[in-house]
Amino acid sequence: MMSFVDFLRSLFKAKKVMAEQAAPAKDGLYKPEETTDKEIKSVWDILQFNENTQAFHLSSVIRFDEWVDMDEIRRRIMELFQINYENERSLYPYLKTLVDVGLVETNSIGGKRKWRKKDLLIKIEKKKEQKEEITLSAAQ
Repeated sequence: MMSFVDFLRSLFKAKKVMAEQAAPAKDGLYKPEETTDKEIKSVWDILQFNENTQAFHLSSVIRFDEWVDMDEIRRRIMELFQINYENERSLYPYLKTLVDVGLVETNSIGGKRKWRKKDLLIKIEKKKEQKEEITLSAAQ
């Protein structure tokens, strides 16, 4: 009579054999993945606003980790750039555009709006072929 341990061993061996048979052969149907250099960056590292514009000021003072209201935004702009926006309405269209595009989040608690940046990550892939072309052109 077969012991319980032997039964389990034969059961797991049968599953392993079935899994190996079900696996497709790698005889040219599948191309090996090209080696690529992958780099992960934030969208905010790539975006460049014109200096001394309202969008530049907003992107400089709003951070990822905290919600800030309009009074705090204006105070930070004054500290960093020594520019005082008397009418805060001039900043709202820029904030709304950044929210509509999806770069900034908005939150309305207790009738006060607060904003913070979204950390949007992108993966940049550079293919190996590009490097080979560069080395070939340098050799000629």
